[in-house]
Amino acid sequence: MIQVEHVTKQFTRNDRDFDAVHDVSLEVKKGEFAAITGHSGSGKTTLFNMMAGLTAPLSGKIYIGGSEITGMKENEKAVFRSQNMGYVLQGQSLLNNFTILDNICMPAYLSSQVKEFKERALELLRQIGLEEFAGEYPANLSGGEIRRVAIVRAMLNQPKVILADEPTSNLDPENSHKVMQMLKDISRSGTTVVLSTHELEYLSYVDRVFNMNRGKMEE
Repeated sequence: MIQVEHVTKQFTRNDRDFDAVHDVSLEVKKGEFAAITGHSGSGKTTLFNMMAGLTAPLSGKIYIGGSEITGMKENEKAVFRSQNMGYVLQGQSLLNNFTILDNICMPAYLSSQVKEFKERALELLRQIGLEEFAGEYPANLSGGEIRRVAIVRAMLNQPKVILADEPTSNLDPENSHKVMQMLKDISRSGTTVVLSTHELEYLSYVDRVFNMNRGKMEE
């Protein structure tokens, strides 16, 4: 489902080029739940952003479901992401002036299928026990509830791949376990899930772990 082939990404610091990611390869199969770990500066965030199509590698190729995203133009990548990928941002990612249901359905309001998307959003909220909050505003939810709503939003377009950036950051253990269980359940339904994390205590939920260190993938 996800193939990363010999990917390198360079940045410039103090007039010197350095490899934030160097010759990294990995593969995540359909329905797998995988984690990319590593300390700050290890390159995991850069690798994660390349897999999401948010930044381009200097060299190498990345395939999502057999489609090479590294060869796409920016507008092509945007369309591909909207049709095939869900992205969960780190931290608060909901708009405070909109209800939970509106936050989830906002990307769909430009389509002709708003009713269908709202019904799916309500069903997803029901599955995680948050349907009663559909008309509430983010300020009335806990951090853990907001994070789960963000995952529901990423699931709205029934993506093939979910990418979650530090989904348990700043959450207490109880809510962290709920988020990890939700992501695991999503993967068991056939969706490929990849998360980045530095919180190793929750890795028991995932099927595979890829550890980054100084820009390289450790065996």
